[in-house]
Amino acid sequence: MDGVPEPHTGWTFLTNHARVLAAIADNQSARIRDIAAHCRLTERAVQKIISDLERDGYLSHVREGRTNTYRIEPSMVLRHPAEAGLTVASLLSVLARAEADRTAPDDRPHAPA
Repeated sequence: MDGVPEPHTGWTFLTNHARVLAAIADNQSARIRDIAAHCRLTERAVQKIISDLERDGYLSHVREGRTNTYRIEPSMVLRHPAEAGLTVASLLSVLARAEADRTAPDDRPHAPA
């Protein structure tokens, strides 16, 4: 990938902010470079998203030597009025379950096509 994200056109179901938050939930000491590669974003975009999340109280960090350790605030409520009452913890829980289902070996018999 050489540090350059693959181009994408059209809309997606998850925002880049949700993707970055989920990547941090997976590894709270991940480097911005690694988050960017995982989310297929530029490092600059990830820095801005982290800044947004910190500014609004969804995320904080502690500097430990040359690395940052991030802390997600799980009780924060999602921003959109249609998601009233949904917390960061509930969003991350759904995403984690989906990721586990996606990467788990499929032991179920396959339905005929």
